[in-house]
Amino acid sequence: MFIHHVFFWLKNPSSDADLAALMAGLKKLSRVTTIRQFHIGRPAATNRNVIDSSYSVSWMLFFDSLEEEESYQTDPIHLEFVRECSHLWNKVVVYDSVDVK
Repeated sequence: MFIHHVFFWLKNPSSDADLAALMAGLKKLSRVTTIRQFHIGRPAATNRNVIDSSYSVSWMLFFDSLEEEESYQTDPIHLEFVRECSHLWNKVVVYDSVDVK
């Protein structure tokens, strides 16, 4: 399994319209066929020293393999998402992980 976890910081974090546009874009993006499962999230109301809740939206994807995640990166739906939504964020951080054998 390959997990691709993306964190977005919106340029205008108080804008409901920008948040809605990003969420709509992610829902469209979820149609990429190599995605096995996905989760769209917002920061939880937790407060401990180790928690970073400064992001606006998280996008967690599960793939069967690295190859399927690489296919996702060049999928026309993904490329369209970047073209249509990249103006909404000022920062993106990605954490990729694989199963421990």
